[in-house]
Amino acid sequence: MRLAELSARSGVSTATIKYYLREGLLQPGHRVTATQAEYGEEHLRRLRLVRALIQIGKMPVAVAREVIAAAEDTSLDHHMRLGAATRALPRVPGPAEDDEATGIAHRSVDALLEQLGWHGMHDEPSPALGTLITSVAALVRLGYPCDTAHLLPYGRLAAELAVADLDAVEEQPTAAGQIEAAVALTVLYEPVLLSLRRLAHVQESARRFGGR
Repeated sequence: MRLAELSARSGVSTATIKYYLREGLLQPGHRVTATQAEYGEEHLRRLRLVRALIQIGKMPVAVAREVIAAAEDTSLDHHMRLGAATRALPRVPGPAEDDEATGIAHRSVDALLEQLGWHGMHDEPSPALGTLITSVAALVRLGYPCDTAHLLPYGRLAAELAVADLDAVEEQPTAAGQIEAAVALTVLYEPVLLSLRRLAHVQESARRFGGR
């Protein structure tokens, strides 16, 4: 398809597509003349992925470009390429290491990881681990229960969700398709999970407290 058709099918303006091409977010089309190129279904999928990263994942263009570059970097193993989106998602500032609450959070999280059998997390540091420690430290300061026993149900649910996520990724028949799915699902299912949790709270609150 030509640029105009790619724009019409994707809902992305031609000016934006040209910008994505310049920024390396969209792979070049097949050149047919000095001034024209043709694009395929893979370009349409990439456009939808880029829009998901930027509009739903709230990633700056530069970060989205890094995610895509890492996902396509064949020098990385499949595991690292699949994790490209997770490592680039917006994150809270790292924990204040000299804070007493942070020390308590570190111990709670380490004990949680041990009980879940998630070994080697500190060997391959993830921004998510820092965010978890920072969040638990905030709960400690406010006096809310956040010891290992309270965190364990969330960890077990997360483990089940990870199985479902990776099952969906493995349904893609090619390595490239799996990487694209990992990026998309990481970004798109974050708001899905948050929304479902809030809806579940509404339902459970109505069950417990409705009519009082």
